[in-house]
Amino acid sequence: MLSAGVVLSGRYQLNERVAAGGMGEVWRCTDVLLRREVAVKVLLPSLISDAEFIARFRTEARMMAALRHQGIVQVYDYGEEAEVGGDRLDYLVMEYIEGAPLSQWIKSMGRLGVAETLSVVTQAAQALHVAHSAGIVHRDVKPSNLLVRPDGVIVLVDFGVARSADVTGLTGTNVVLGTAHYMAPEQATGQPVSAETDIYALGAVAYCCLTGRPPFIGDNPLHVVAQHLQGEPPALPPEIPAPVAALVARALAKDPAGRYPSAAVFAEAARAAQSSPPAGSAPMASAPAASASVGNPPVGNPPAASPPAASAPVGNPPVGNPPVGNQPPGGGAGVAHGAFDAGYGPFANSPRIVPTPPNNRRRKLVLAGVAGAVVIGLASTAVGFAFTSAEAQSSDRPAAAPSVGAAPLSPGSGPVPGPGSGTGTEAGEPAASAATRTAKPAKTSAKPTGPAATGTTPPAGGPTAPGSSGPAATATKTTEAATQKNPYTAAQACGSGYQVIDSATLSGSGGASPGKVYLLYHSGTGANCTVTLKSTAVGTATTASAYLEVKGSARATDSGSFKYYAGPVRAKAAGVCVKWGGSTGGASYNSPFEHCD
Repeated sequence: MLSAGVVLSGRYQLNERVAAGGMGEVWRCTDVLLRREVAVKVLLPSLISDAEFIARFRTEARMMAALRHQGIVQVYDYGEEAEVGGDRLDYLVMEYIEGAPLSQWIKSMGRLGVAETLSVVTQAAQALHVAHSAGIVHRDVKPSNLLVRPDGVIVLVDFGVARSADVTGLTGTNVVLGTAHYMAPEQATGQPVSAETDIYALGAVAYCCLTGRPPFIGDNPLHVVAQHLQGEPPALPPEIPAPVAALVARALAKDPAGRYPSAAVFAEAARAAQSSPPAGSAPMASAPAASASVGNPPVGNPPAASPPAASAPVGNPPVGNPPVGNQPPGGGAGVAHGAFDAGYGPFANSPRIVPTPPNNRRRKLVLAGVAGAVVIGLASTAVGFAFTSAEAQSSDRPAAAPSVGAAPLSPGSGPVPGPGSGTGTEAGEPAASAATRTAKPAKTSAKPTGPAATGTTPPAGGPTAPGSSGPAATATKTTEAATQKNPYTAAQACGSGYQVIDSATLSGSGGASPGKVYLLYHSGTGANCTVTLKSTAVGTATTASAYLEVKGSARATDSGSFKYYAGPVRAKAAGVCVKWGGSTGGASYNSPFEHCD
């Protein structure tokens, strides 16, 4: 039994367990011979008799020992069959640093700014390029495997499921190792992995940094994997610069050939995207001399949970650099020392973006071309998936309504409210109630057909709630509160390229409309999108839903407690009838199958 005070091989004294994973435990230790602090990863005693795990563990040691980069954890030593309480253990000795996983930063802050995200991508991609050049594919790139040192250096750790081009036969037949939320399609289906597999995972990490949630979420690993294979992630917030959105989209291409050809090219693209202005903003009059270099991620410890500032609505944490603070104990296994690359000094002036907590959408999708049982854990040799078990409850999954404070990046740059703050869940069709169709196009087509379609697009700044333009004499205090202006439009919620083709105004009690349901279409992709915009209790988390059903397919629903809108729910439906609807404020709308062209 491992416990504090145990000494491995007469040299490494265990002080504190700092992490546990599918293969073993990581301990903060003292090297009593050299009198220095180290991190020791010990293979679990229950696995010591498993020849496959022992082989993978020893392979990890050899692979990591061959790598030299400031962004890759450095290996000092390796021990075999150290006797502890009658057990014989293998262990790996690495450099120990104080730091926090990127997942902790994301969970604490809600989401990171553009500059911090690009710094994470650039540094991690550079580290991956070193590994790829040595013929090693990490296969489990995710926020919890990226440590943030106090000086802002990003360190890639845990090569426990990495694979060398020179190693075969280390996994059971058709068993997939990795984490579902960041797994490339080819990895999920048991196809050969490559450098492009890690690039996809890092693209998913970038998406998580910018939004506070992975690109796909679901009730189980199979549900998540299905979306990686054939789903589209929700659009990035509209404030994200177009080059940054394009960067993430290319990394997340389903086909490996559509991604960046190497991690080095990905890193350079992230560096170049740093100078991109926020979407919709005017070019800056001047920029610092080092503006072409990517800044570092936040320095210091993620802020402890605390009530938000007076200007920050609950559930919408500020985005930006937190104050420097003491590091928590047990930040993870260490990192090789080294100075920053040119242009990678402390970054203090990263631009702010609008905080947008996750909508945590749940969608039913069919997993095509994959058969077999889902196996949680690493002990399976049957056909299926072997995902890291800790990930099911890890901080890589989005947290509902985070509430933490952080110092703004510049004076007066207070947070701007973002959309929904609740956790979306699968839901059935909302109960029918009165609703008014306000903008049905002349043709029942899923494509915009003329002025009738384009005329329904909400005005910039968000749609005005129905009923707000009525006679002043009829307005009451309740009605005034109910007809608040939503700062978002349906097109903003669904993303670039979508146009409104239909809508239905929900009818509430007392004549006030609690919201409006929109159906949109993207002519470039052939996809429809449904979103329900609130016009009562705007800015307060209340129950809302939106759904979209393509005839012959399962219904996709976003339902939960949201501040501004439910959705977006997207599905490709060119030439197929769709049923759409939504609800909020006790009212709902359910369409028949229509827009079939």
